[in-house]
Amino acid sequence: MSLDLKRQLVAQLVETSRLLRNHIDQRAKERGTTRAQWIVLFRLRQQEGLTQVDLADVLELQPISLVRLLDRLVDHKLLERKPDPKDRRANRLFLTPKGRKLVDDLDSLRDAIAGDVLRDIPGNAVESTLKTLVEMKERIKTGVELAVEAEQPREQIKARRSRARS
Repeated sequence: MSLDLKRQLVAQLVETSRLLRNHIDQRAKERGTTRAQWIVLFRLRQQEGLTQVDLADVLELQPISLVRLLDRLVDHKLLERKPDPKDRRANRLFLTPKGRKLVDDLDSLRDAIAGDVLRDIPGNAVESTLKTLVEMKERIKTGVELAVEAEQPREQIKARRSRARS
């Protein structure tokens, strides 16, 4: 594959991703929510009871960014924080009945968006694209970790790896 073709693919991914995010933002707004809130609600439906720190890690967000978003969801009575019985410094996150209803209602919106943007695209093309995107994501995550390691002194790398193993 030529370098030019690779550049075109990356440029197209960036542009398509931006357009899709904007489209989802607009559609979510029509339902009285935001894309960011939607993502949190979906994740909590899948893994209810996560701590705030664990949720930030799963969503690949900084905990401080997530706290403001969680505060809004609590204010709208879509989720609740409950003290962790094993760690009094931590809170566990749970959907309220109102939050569960909203995320269940958003399933139809997710289906509609997927249907709209993937209309007339053959299933094997969707499967192949999905596989490629997953591989790219993993390569990017690994590459970022390797790039960070390359910039750190050896002692810091060894200490971090040692902590990770224990």
